[in-house]
Amino acid sequence: MVDIDKANQEAISRLLSAQPILVGMGLAKDVIPDMGERVLLHAGPPIDWENMSGPMRGAVMAACLYEGWAETPEEAQKIAEKGEVTFDPCHHHHAVGPMAGVTSPNMPVFIVENEDRGNKAFCSMNEGLGKVMRMGAFSPEVIEHLKWMRDVLYPNLHAGVKEAFNAQGGIDLKNIMAQALHMGDEMHNRNKAGTSLFFRAITPFLIEAAPNIGDLPDIFRFIDKNDHFFLNLAMAAAKASTEAAHGVEGSSLVTTMARNGTEMGIRISGLGDQWFTCEAALPDVLLFPGFTKDDVNRDIGDSAIMETLGIGGFALAAAPAIVQFIGGTPEDAAKYTFEMYEITMVENNTYTIPSLNFRGSPTGIDVIKVVETGITPVLDTGAAHREPGKGQVGAGIVRMPAEAFNKAAAAFVDRYLEE
Repeated sequence: MVDIDKANQEAISRLLSAQPILVGMGLAKDVIPDMGERVLLHAGPPIDWENMSGPMRGAVMAACLYEGWAETPEEAQKIAEKGEVTFDPCHHHHAVGPMAGVTSPNMPVFIVENEDRGNKAFCSMNEGLGKVMRMGAFSPEVIEHLKWMRDVLYPNLHAGVKEAFNAQGGIDLKNIMAQALHMGDEMHNRNKAGTSLFFRAITPFLIEAAPNIGDLPDIFRFIDKNDHFFLNLAMAAAKASTEAAHGVEGSSLVTTMARNGTEMGIRISGLGDQWFTCEAALPDVLLFPGFTKDDVNRDIGDSAIMETLGIGGFALAAAPAIVQFIGGTPEDAAKYTFEMYEITMVENNTYTIPSLNFRGSPTGIDVIKVVETGITPVLDTGAAHREPGKGQVGAGIVRMPAEAFNKAAAAFVDRYLEE
């Protein structure tokens, strides 16, 4: 019989020992494994066009327009309906994507390497908030912005990251994330400090290596105005960390937790690559002006990788000011963090929370503890409009549905605990 405690110690040790470093950038088709010419990666567990939610469909249409596969949204929709593109989860390719998470072959992505075990993870660049592709928008200005990111931001940022790699081996994302938690971020919906710290880290290398120095003012303004810019880097760091803990025989550690706007799904370290899914939840959202609760789509995005790592909603006590964006009170934020200690394996030895006397964040979701306690993981999340093309409607709190955890726990018991 497998020693489950020992297996969990091994899995959590791998997660805690991960050292995610930004080592490069590239176009998705050139660096993401098995990324074909007509493949679109998406957030969450597997899904087909017929079952996609509005924001996921909108993002797919945007990607088809961006790639030049279609000239109009109507053409893009027909391409998807006819099966002329292949859909696959980001998680199947060592990648993650926020909200709809759609990543197309010619989109630039960050390359993050876990120096401890050598595995790599990938994530696109963050577009900003509001009417953006990852929220399901596909208007001409959305496509133009994506092209600016590819043609202007990417070549310069790529050169800066390459210069940083040559000079010092890359940029230590774990260090930035640990510092940001001490500066009021929780690394999911508040990334003000993380973005600022990354800005400081990359700027000298950008100035030294930018192929077009005249682009830098616009690049600096874009990053300065986008407090979420660091989120995608943190997601890739979290993916590189959690994936290192996957595949440990006998471990009940949750290593994947993701949503596609229709379903949410989890994967367990000791249960291979099987997804355990159920209907995605409806977030409790603090709405932007002009929207109602009826506009809110079901939960969507791979950004739950932050909570899978043990920060984001699990570290809300570190970010009292976030309630201005997601709703609630600072006391509520702290309560969520304390509750998450009940379903996790350890307190993090790097990501610590100043207001809790630098107690480590609750880390390592144990699927068995989730079922035994009845406590499910809490996330703070953005919310997209349920109709394609409308974009973001707000942000808030969401509980992961118990059903997926119950299914996973039952499979775990069948495999490891039944005589």
